[in-house]
Amino acid sequence: QVQLVESGGGSVQSGGSLRLSCAASTGYTYSRYCLGWFRQGPGNEREGVADMLRDGNAVYIDSVKGRFTISQDNAKNTLYLQMNSLKPEDTDMYYCAARACLGGWYGPYTYWGQGTQVTVSS
Repeated sequence: QVQLVESGGGSVQSGGSLRLSCAASTGYTYSRYCLGWFRQGPGNEREGVADMLRDGNAVYIDSVKGRFTISQDNAKNTLYLQMNSLKPEDTDMYYCAARACLGGWYGPYTYWGQGTQVTVSS
């Protein structure tokens, strides 16, 4: 069992910035799990925003490329999402998730945090 706790959400105006954090604990080890960020709005499907890969690289959805940056502090077991140039359409609940990963193999995301709300006003 992996526990994930997000923080850092809030309300900002369009063009502003936020940094989300996700603290991983209780069963999480860097060598066994890979982390990512998702978001979901009311009535919408959850979508992947950014993934950390085993080799340290990251993958982003097109709508956040150049604006969002995912990073990880392995000493602190913490995942971050730096969000710049925020737009009203970025308003959503943001979730951290963990999946088993080994080499080039990735399992499905199976552990989820409770989410942190991001609201961007125009």
